[in-house]
This record gives sequence, structure tokens and C-alpha cells, in this order.
Amino acid sequence: MRTWIIGLVVLIIIGIGAYVLVKTDFIKSLFAPKVEVQEPAATEPTVKTFASSTMGISFDYAPEFTLNDAYAYTGFSGKPIRGVSVAVPLAMATGTTLSAGTYVSVEQLPRANLCTGDIFITANVRPTDVMENGVEYSVASSSGAAAGNRYVETVYALKGSKPCTAVRYYIHSTDVGNYPVGTVREFDQAALISAFDTVRRTLLIAQ
Repeated sequence: MRTWIIGLVVLIIIGIGAYVLVKTDFIKSLFAPKVEVQEPAATEPTVKTFASSTMGISFDYAPEFTLNDAYAYTGFSGKPIRGVSVAVPLAMATGTTLSAGTYVSVEQLPRANLCTGDIFITANVRPTDVMENGVEYSVASSSGAAAGNRYVETVYALKGSKPCTAVRYYIHSTDVGNYPVGTVREFDQAALISAFDTVRRTLLIAQ
């Protein structure tokens, strides 16, 4: 009889202890700070991709740049070179010597028999062959200055491409001496060339 009573008492004590633990945790949960689960913030794409079935090309470019798929190079009188351009954002040029008219473009000359950089440049220049990451380019460049403005064009023609395809870096800048001291700074040439290189190095031509 005594053993039965002792067992009953033990069970009662265990039950009371379990009840106290459960109630304690429940009470704590009422006063515990609410933790909100934060959804991961949407991230902006680091690059955009342009693709054209008409030109048979695709390439990546910085999302803040402005794409113009109706672009044509008009340096040759009466003979526009069709293509697509990506212009620098206004924020990149504001407060610097860089002009907002600066851009990188992909252009094509379907009737060219020999694909070299000089045929995309109006000045009489000699191209140079350059091999980079397994791609062979015919590179031609020219520069000019007028009334405190400087224009630099560098064309990378993809040798052997059909139609003849080239990437043009067109950089228009001004002389910092044209402005009051401290009002304008030199543009970041390294950042600009890096953005242009992204277009050139990701350019793919359909075979």
C-alpha cells in the first residue's frame, strides 16, 4: 500500500514539474520580442544583355548606360555605318571633363572584303593587329581637337568576321582649363575604358 502511495506522489510531482516548465515557456513566449523574417532585398543586375537577330550579335553592357539600337555612325558623308550604341550615363559625365556624347558602338560593314579597323575611321590611319583572349582584332585610332574639345576614336575590327563587325570607342572630352578652378574634374578614364571593354569582350557573333 505504501509503495503505491509513494509511486502516486512521484507521478504527481513529475506532473507538476512538467506543467510548470510548460507554463514558464509559454509565459516567456508572450513577452519575447517578435522577430520579423526579412525578405532578401532585390539586387540590381550588374550587366544587361543586348541581342540582335538582324545583326547576329549579342553583348553585355552596364545597366546605367543608354542603349540605342537605331544608331548609325555618320562620319562618312552619305555613307552611314549601321549598328547599335551604348552611351555613357549623364551621372558619369556630370562635373567632369567627359561629354555625355561619349559612347561605345558595335557596327557592321556587310560589303567589306577585308575587315580591318581603318575602314571604320575617316582619318588616313594604319591598323595594327592585336590578339586578346584568343580574339584577333585589327585596331585603328584617330584623335582631334577643336575649341577646347578633344575627340578620340578607337576601332576594334574583328578580323575575318562576316559581316565585317567592329567595336568603336568614341570619347568626347573637354579641356579642364576651360573651367574655373575646382568646378570640374578630369573624368575617370580607367572606369570608362573598363565599361567599354565589357561590351567588346562579351561580343558574340552568330556563326
